[in-house]
Amino acid sequence: MADVKKIATRESYAQTLCELGNSIDNLFVLDADLAGATKTGAFKKAFPDRFIDCGIAEQNMMSIAAGLASCGNIVFASSFAMFASGRAFEQVRNSICYPALNVKIGATHAGISVGEDGASHQCCEDIAIMRTLPNMTIINPADDTEAKLAVKAAVEMDGPAYLRFGRLAVPVVFDSDYKFEIGKGVVLSEGSDVTIIATGLMVSCAIEAAKLLANEGISARVVNMATIKPLDKELVLESAAKTGAIVTAEEHSIIGGLGSAVAETVCEAGAKAPVVRLGVEDVFGQSGPALELLDVYKLNAAGIVEKAKKAISLK
Repeated sequence: MADVKKIATRESYAQTLCELGNSIDNLFVLDADLAGATKTGAFKKAFPDRFIDCGIAEQNMMSIAAGLASCGNIVFASSFAMFASGRAFEQVRNSICYPALNVKIGATHAGISVGEDGASHQCCEDIAIMRTLPNMTIINPADDTEAKLAVKAAVEMDGPAYLRFGRLAVPVVFDSDYKFEIGKGVVLSEGSDVTIIATGLMVSCAIEAAKLLANEGISARVVNMATIKPLDKELVLESAAKTGAIVTAEEHSIIGGLGSAVAETVCEAGAKAPVVRLGVEDVFGQSGPALELLDVYKLNAAGIVEKAKKAISLK
């Protein structure tokens, strides 16, 4: 996919914030001394009176965000996923989610694709952490188009949201007429042998994997699941019934993320379909070039193909 346009979703996030800042007077953006990396520096330049650099104090940033939201403002609090979900968990839980305030967390640099920053910054646990919180909506967009739509949808909804963005430039897979709705998955292609439910940067890999499987006579249904919570359970169960086997693909731990959410849904409904999870296998990451790391952890089309064949064998 070398000829496909690639954009990092953190860029999409910042661009959309600037666009929204022109029409929403009570939109505030906070950052924790990472505005250059999260790209929110663009909002600071355009709207200095509505940007607050909280310094390397993520817990305090979430408390400030809660205070601003309690006064009727829409607030985006930005930092690396590791710090937004890990270091500031108590404040997110007690100050934002408990009172269900209108704070949106823009978590960038998520997953293994942070690359050379290594295990300390490669957050593969954030979705699992945020899924435990009542009132929290979790969105993990696949590309530039979906990321922009997700930010706009988060502004329109009332209550806390966790938006997960990446450092790595990823393929743009959706056209400008793509429709995004919180809580709804999208079927990208139909198939009868296995369903691939993917999220984030793994969506482009799922599309490629379906083509590789087709070359072997295997028909794969591909589903983009950008919203992890609330999960589109109806679509998950529909897929289980149509193909009888499911593979989940995510740049996140196999514990507590998309794979867990899908498996819980299938199991609770008593659906007769094996669920095979592709993700980080309960290990920490390592330092290295992002694309090479994705291959090391089999977070690619070949990895999905392998898991798809396993799922089919378990029918």
